[in-house]
Amino acid sequence: MVLVLASCSNPSSRVDREIGQAERLMRVSRDSALTVLETIDPSELKTDSLKAKYHFLKAYAHLALNRSMVGDSLITFAHGYYRGKGIEREVRSGVALAMYRFWTGDTPGSISMLDSLAALDAVPDSLMVDVLRTRVLLGAAEYQGTQIIPPAKRLYAMEKDVIRKMEAKYVLMAGYEYAEKTDSALLLLDELIAQARSLRWSEKEFIFMVERAQLLTEAGRDSESDRLISEIIGKAGDDNGGAPLLYFQYTMNALNRGDIGMAARHLAVTDSLGSGLRGGDDAYFRSYSNLLHAIIDFKQTGRIKLMHINGQNNRQSERFNRAKASQWESERGALREQNRVLALKAESGRKTVVILVIAIFAVLIMIAAAWIITRRRQRERENEERAEALQKMVDELKSAPSQPQAGLGTHEALRRAMLQQLGIIKMVAETPTEQNREMLRRISSIESDTDGALVNWTSVFELIDTLYSGFHTKLHTAWGETLTLKEEQIIALMVAGFSTKEISVITGQTASTIYVRKSSIRKKLGVPEKQDIVAFLREEGGG
Repeated sequence: MVLVLASCSNPSSRVDREIGQAERLMRVSRDSALTVLETIDPSELKTDSLKAKYHFLKAYAHLALNRSMVGDSLITFAHGYYRGKGIEREVRSGVALAMYRFWTGDTPGSISMLDSLAALDAVPDSLMVDVLRTRVLLGAAEYQGTQIIPPAKRLYAMEKDVIRKMEAKYVLMAGYEYAEKTDSALLLLDELIAQARSLRWSEKEFIFMVERAQLLTEAGRDSESDRLISEIIGKAGDDNGGAPLLYFQYTMNALNRGDIGMAARHLAVTDSLGSGLRGGDDAYFRSYSNLLHAIIDFKQTGRIKLMHINGQNNRQSERFNRAKASQWESERGALREQNRVLALKAESGRKTVVILVIAIFAVLIMIAAAWIITRRRQRERENEERAEALQKMVDELKSAPSQPQAGLGTHEALRRAMLQQLGIIKMVAETPTEQNREMLRRISSIESDTDGALVNWTSVFELIDTLYSGFHTKLHTAWGETLTLKEEQIIALMVAGFSTKEISVITGQTASTIYVRKSSIRKKLGVPEKQDIVAFLREEGGG
């Protein structure tokens, strides 16, 4: 019964509790929240609300932990469910959907999604800043200029934290730079340098100074750029992390002035500084170095060397291949996750089948037990009825005169004669103690071990012939080959006026068996359904 109840229980409440726990953990430990979510079998999500919450929380955890979102395709369903049902869930699921599109290579679709979220009305600043941060960062990665200036200004106005505000101003500066509004970009960089200097953030000041040198080059102010580079190197030394980039800038400034020899010397220093770079840093460095070498060689010889073009192309191919490998690994991770979910679902299905089989067996056992109990009670009732009928017959025998009296009917005479043949019953009836009554019940039960009949049927048949004008002989002659001995006994007792219960006692059969045998007799003799069997036989035999 426990297994049956377990198989019928609804897992929705348990899953709802686990998702609620994950939602609470998202505020303090996103790793823990993700661990809880990964234990849930998505096949148990029976309602749209649970499905939406599960896939939203999972995608948002991946986003917050900067993990691959390639496998979060159902964030589309979650965002569709939350649209118009609460601004917080609509906006946050929208940001997750935008980043899913970014992870799957649809950056324009991601930016379009973020723009639509930024256009929503009545969105609190605490939600809108997430939208705008993501929007301007993606825009800067795509080298957008004019398009990211408005959201970057809006973000700068909303940010309250000092570092966040500086980051927003830096992205706004990049927007001006990509929009070729160099003066505005330089103005913002000067503000950033001054702010970093006042806060004694030397690392940020260094980054902003390098950025300013590059902007001066873009503005055609090469000499100013060189002076700033010299100032930076003078303070930080040639072994600073940005030295290769600074010498690249030296090289570009020399090329812009047409000083090819100086450009070649600066590039040689750059190559020396970049010789110790490895991995992604080396690929990034070589992508610049090969291009500048190709330009200098062309300026010096008037020819382009295939070596430099191949080197540039190979570096780009390496970067592309690494990015592709990363994407493939993300996709494989998503497939592994899907396989794990499918395996959990299959395991859950197997468990469900086992539980259902056990439940079916349990139900069958209960049905069988109920049938056995019902059958046993039915037999007990039949035994009680037969015992009562037999006791009634015994009581009639005790109250009847010992000798036949004048006017005694044929029915009463036959009953008396038959009861007289029940010697053991007569003996028990003469001493009606409780012990003898129990013996009477056992003798009359269909489960008794008695051998042989309780009456002498030869004498009974002779008595039937005597009292009823040879009825049995005529019956046996006409239907002896069709009827069984049991059926002839039943007909003889019916002629004598015995009830079905009394016939069951005398013949040692259940009442239900007597009814079945009566139906068989009716079919064999061709007795119409509503006609009495005895009356039919008398009409047929003329008795």
